[in-house]
Amino acid sequence: MLATMPEMTPAIVSDTMWAAVQRRDSGYDGRFFVAVRTTGVYCKPSCNSRPAKRENVLFFTSAEAAARAGYRACKRCRPDRLGATNPQIEAVRRACERIASAEEPPRLDELAAEASLSPFHFHRVFKKVTGVTPKAYAAAERARRAEDNLRTAATVTEAIYDAGFNSSSRFYATANARLGMSPTKARRGGEGLVIRFAVGEASLGSVLVAATDKGVCCIMLGDDPGALLRELQDRFFRARLVGGDADFDRTVAAIVGLVEAPGQNIDLPLDIRGTAFQQKVWQALRAIPAGRTATYAEIAQVVGSPKAVRAVASACANNPLAVAIPCHRVVRTDGGPSGYRWGIERKQKLLDREVA
Repeated sequence: MLATMPEMTPAIVSDTMWAAVQRRDSGYDGRFFVAVRTTGVYCKPSCNSRPAKRENVLFFTSAEAAARAGYRACKRCRPDRLGATNPQIEAVRRACERIASAEEPPRLDELAAEASLSPFHFHRVFKKVTGVTPKAYAAAERARRAEDNLRTAATVTEAIYDAGFNSSSRFYATANARLGMSPTKARRGGEGLVIRFAVGEASLGSVLVAATDKGVCCIMLGDDPGALLRELQDRFFRARLVGGDADFDRTVAAIVGLVEAPGQNIDLPLDIRGTAFQQKVWQALRAIPAGRTATYAEIAQVVGSPKAVRAVASACANNPLAVAIPCHRVVRTDGGPSGYRWGIERKQKLLDREVA
């Protein structure tokens, strides 16, 4: 039997709530709950169930209050789960925090035990959520620490061991590919490294192009050339930044042309730096034909990590080479343009130009 004295809000607020229910306003989900006397069920304001008559509706300030009054949670909108986190995602989040804070990489069985899972199951869940294995994540975390330490440590060796590496050889094995320079140069903020740069102007705004002797390492779009240059300086704070010569100006012109007509194929030497997973994603992006799009989920499938949709989105957001690595061709499942590091309007215009 339903309680006869449920926890209700004042009538003046109830009118506002009723209006929200009529328009199924998800902005009110969690702020109040709707109970129906005739069915004994309570819902979220945005529930798509058939609307009840106003005289049969009650409002509660919490799901717990509705349950105490004897109402059952709607099986369609599940108001009792509002705000609940996926337990697997939460377990992986805690594991990532544990890895980030540990001086020595935790063993797989330790992480699995803390998540109340078997090592095999935890390994699978972790890779589905993050796109990489726990071992690879720990290695990337150590590498990130070492890269941060390189700016302040007295020596490269000190930076490597403080980051948790047991031997310098493991760090040096992949350092150049990851940092885009030797560890010594990274410790010095690119000291001794010469980076040519120039800013061109396109119809989508300013285009900053920078290159090492290996190839183009940065293409950024924006409205403020000064802000783009400061971002470059922050990354290579002790490198020698020099203006481009005539040859480099031709490279900049080619990239500006690529912004104006992103469907064209131009052969540019690129100096691409990133984690192993980012490299896989960026390679997949370059395989998307001009005029076509792919979803984040489809890219996750291509790189062999179908559950790592968020990780794919993160790799797109960290793409250092606008247009050359066409992250603008990745869209939401519904075909919407989603986010873009250099502005959603620019992304839509690039897509429009490829199908024009």
